[in-house]
Order: sequence, then structure tokens, then C-alpha cells
Amino acid sequence: RMDQALLLVRNELPAPGLNLAARSGSCHQCLYQFLAFVPPSNESLRKPGTASVMVDTQHPLTLLLNSSVGDRDLCKIQYHFGEFGNYSLVVKTLSTSTQTVSCDLIINEGPINSYLPILFAFLVYMGILAILIAGRLLMKIDPVRNWVYKKLNPRATDRMINSELGSPNTTDSINFDPTPQSWSTGSRQRLRSLDTFRGLSLVIMVFVNYGGGKYWFFKHESWNGLTVADLVFPWFVFIMGTSIALALGSMLRWGSSKWKVLRKILWRSFVLILLGIIVVNPNYCLGPLSWDNLRIPGVLQRLGFTYLVVAALELLFTRADSGTWEGRFPALQDILPYWPQWIFILVLETIWLCLTFLLPVPDCPRGYLGPGGIGDFGKYPNCTGGAAGYIDRLLLGEKHMYQHPSSAVIYLSTMPYDPEGILGTINSIVMAFLGLQAGKITLFYKDQPKQIMSRFIIWGTVMGIISAILTKCSKEEGFIPINKNLWSISYVTTMSCFAFILLLLIYYLVDVKKWWSGAPFLYPGMNSILVYIGHQVFANYFPFKWKMQDSQSHAEHLTQNLIATTLWVIISYILYRRRIFWKI
Repeated sequence: RMDQALLLVRNELPAPGLNLAARSGSCHQCLYQFLAFVPPSNESLRKPGTASVMVDTQHPLTLLLNSSVGDRDLCKIQYHFGEFGNYSLVVKTLSTSTQTVSCDLIINEGPINSYLPILFAFLVYMGILAILIAGRLLMKIDPVRNWVYKKLNPRATDRMINSELGSPNTTDSINFDPTPQSWSTGSRQRLRSLDTFRGLSLVIMVFVNYGGGKYWFFKHESWNGLTVADLVFPWFVFIMGTSIALALGSMLRWGSSKWKVLRKILWRSFVLILLGIIVVNPNYCLGPLSWDNLRIPGVLQRLGFTYLVVAALELLFTRADSGTWEGRFPALQDILPYWPQWIFILVLETIWLCLTFLLPVPDCPRGYLGPGGIGDFGKYPNCTGGAAGYIDRLLLGEKHMYQHPSSAVIYLSTMPYDPEGILGTINSIVMAFLGLQAGKITLFYKDQPKQIMSRFIIWGTVMGIISAILTKCSKEEGFIPINKNLWSISYVTTMSCFAFILLLLIYYLVDVKKWWSGAPFLYPGMNSILVYIGHQVFANYFPFKWKMQDSQSHAEHLTQNLIATTLWVIISYILYRRRIFWKI
């Protein structure tokens, strides 16, 4: 099967036989898992005992062979098997006097290179990009451009759109994609870098949600650490916070009262949470949706609640005039006037730290951050997520949580655990607040791109230093490891570091130098809610999914997932050209 290899164990030793066990290299402090019993050789027939097993090829494995009687370890082998490879492990005695045992691994049939489809897909998309760039260059030639315009007569659709999902009236919109106002008094212009950043996050999110070609690094990390799939959700939360700063200031400058804005915040949060619970709910796969198995947390639910807290917090302290602050430290004008917000965020983070490390959890060590299951040498199998998992099970109930956590893949945990649970929502609020800070920077230093970029660099560096301290630059050994399931504070600071740097690059290319229009990510970024909900609702329908000829092929899965993701980009482009934007 996909991500597996065949291992044939040949035992030339006499009785009593061998036990073969394995441990994944990505499983920290895990118990060995029994794979097979290898019978002893038949000395009269001179026939070795054999056993065949399927072994995982996604991560390096440590194989352990020991005697079935006495539990004496005979040999230990570390090896990274290749997909669809055929291997033999020959166990024999080198010296009968010293009873020295050798374990030799032999490749019978070489594995395939399962990463070639990624290279091929990359070349195809680069070819398409080259064709588009060539076409753009040709359009700069007057005769060619005039001929094309004459044939097609396109309508200009780059009107300035002033709401998150396309409302033409800025004062009537506050949402995930709010419109930054122009930094000149003569016109209004949207910051394309924000939509591009949001669209990039959304496109990656759609791709990994569709399966990511079934590659392990396009799936969520089993516990500590990061994969590509772990990057996108916090980036989306971050840019939501950035948009909140720009939208609220814009609406207040255009005369909306704070009570009117608050009503819009409450309504939008309510709709997002409702959509997450009723429309986008993974527990549908368990049967008809009912309260008995309704998953209460979720992506949209967390976005809605995070949006409510951060937008209300900003509304309480924002000013309609974002001019220069006349305080003692003008270089900190985006921070000091909002000191009550920072106190509120610090209190929230203190609550997270206290609950995480001080809350007593039955039958679990205090401050436990592990995956449970076979992790930590199997000492705490039912402690998945520590306090975070305990609070969700206590307040929500096990049936109302996510039933297939990523920790079950490697760590074989059996407890339900929700990565969008209650405790982690605190740190998603912190993540959005850091994005809010990026939005304030763009407001307070308008018409000063160097100031904006330098502050993005400073914030990114500070977040990176905090992450390095919290994690000790280690995946497993830090004070607070990077963990998407827990939404640990080190995960937030690391993702914020990446977000500030990525936003800096996109802002420089798109809005400062205008070397890049933001396409194609700009289009889904301007219809983010439609694309997110649409890709979830229609995930199992053609043309986004079809029956494969070989379901054990990374190439076929990658092709299907890339086509489905590309279709959503095309759909968002068509909607953009027709000026159709769905807002909440």
C-alpha cells in the first residue's frame, strides 16, 4: 500500500523464535510496537523461519529483534524504508562459541521515488506561470495589446472594493477582508498585499484539506513540530486581525457609530459560528447530524469567537483619527495608546499558562503537554492534551469533540481531542491580536513603507527570539514545544514570526514596488468565506473528486487535489471578474 514497504524476516537461529517490534522516528519517547513473531529455523530441513510484515515508509524506523523467551535484545536497526520497496532482514549466528548474532538488511527490490510527482507538478505550474508572464510581456507591445483589446473588449474590474467580501460601501462592512483606506485624500485603494496573504493561506488550506497528495508533510503534525498544513490556519487568524484594525478605523472615519459597528461584529461572529456548527461539521461522517454527535468546536467557530473578542477589544479603544500620536514616545504610537489592550492580552495569556500548567487533571501529571497513547513510554495513555483535553471533555463531552485527532496516527491515542478546543482559543486571540498590531502599523505609518517594513522586521525578530527561548530551538525538549493541537504560545510566536516576515515580503512586492499584482492568490483572498465553505461542502463532488484508477498512488491523489484547488482559484477569479463577492 501507499507509504508502505514489504519486509521479509528470515530467522536462521534455532528455537525459541524472535519477536519483531518497531518504533517510528517521529514518535518521541514511544513504546515499541509489536509487528510479528518470527518462528525459529527448522534445523532438520535446514529451512529458516520466515515472517513478512508491512512497514511504514513515511518516517525512519527503529527495528528491534529480541528472543521470544527471556526478552533478550538481539539487534536494533535504524532504517528509512522506501515506498513499495521489498526488503529482507536476515538473522543468523556468526559464531556459535560467542553466540554473536548478525542482522543484515538486504534490498530485494528498490523502492520508487514517491516525490517525483511533486517535482512534475512544480514544473507544470512553473510552465503555466512562464506562459502567463510571456503573455503579459506581449501585452505591453502596442500592436498586440490593441489587437487583443479590439477582439475581447474586456471590462475593467479593478475597481476599488471596500469590504472584506466585496461590499462596495466601506461604511457598511466589517469582516475578514475589510478594506484599508487609501493613504491619500484623493482616492481610496485596497491593500492588495493583505488579500494576497489571505489568499495564499487559503489556497494552501484548501490543498491540504483535500489531502495534499497524501504526503505526510501536507498533513498536520502528529503532535509537536510543524508541517506545511500547520502553517495556514494561524496565518489566516493573523491576517484577520490585521483586517480588523483597518476596517474599524475606516468605518469610524466614515461616520459609523460604535454601537452600529458592534452590532455588525456580533452578527458576523454569530453567523460564522453557526456556519461552522451546522454546515462545516466533520461529524457528519458519523451519520445524520444530531445533538448526540454534534462537534461544537471547529475552524469557523474559532474564527468567529476570536473575531468577536479582538474586534470588540479594538472597537473599545480605537480612534477615528489615526494621525500621529503626540505622546512622549512617538516611535511607539502604535503600542502605548493601547496599553489596556496589552494588559487584557497578558491576562488572557496568564490564564492559559495557569490552566495549562497548574490545573489538576485526574490520573495525569500536572502540566502535561504530551499526546498520551504510546508516547512518554505509555505512562499516560488517556492524558492526550493534558489540561486542554480535560477541559474540553469536561465542558463539551467526548461526543461533541473531534473524534480523529492527529495524535492517533503516530501515538495511537484513543481519547477524543479537539485541536480547536476551548483552551487553545485563548492563544488564537493572541495570534489575531498580533495581526491587529500589523494593521495598526500600516495605519500609523501610512505613506511610510520603510517604517512599516522595518517594524514588520522588528516584530518578526522579537517573535522569533521568544520562540527560540520557549522551545530551546528544539522540537521536543523546550519549555513549551511548538504544538498546533495545543495552540501553544510558542506555536503562536513562531507563526507570528513567519507571518510578519511573509507579509513584509508580499507588501514590498505587491504594494510598494508593484512588481506583482498578487495573482492568483489575490482572487480567493477577496472571496475567502465563499471559497472556504464551498471547498468543504463540495469536497466529495465532481469535479473536485472522482474515482481513481489507483488509490494507492501519490501521483493520482496529488493530481486530484491540485486540480480541485486550482478550480477554486479559477472560480474565485471568475467571481472577481464579475465583481461578485460574498460577505457575511
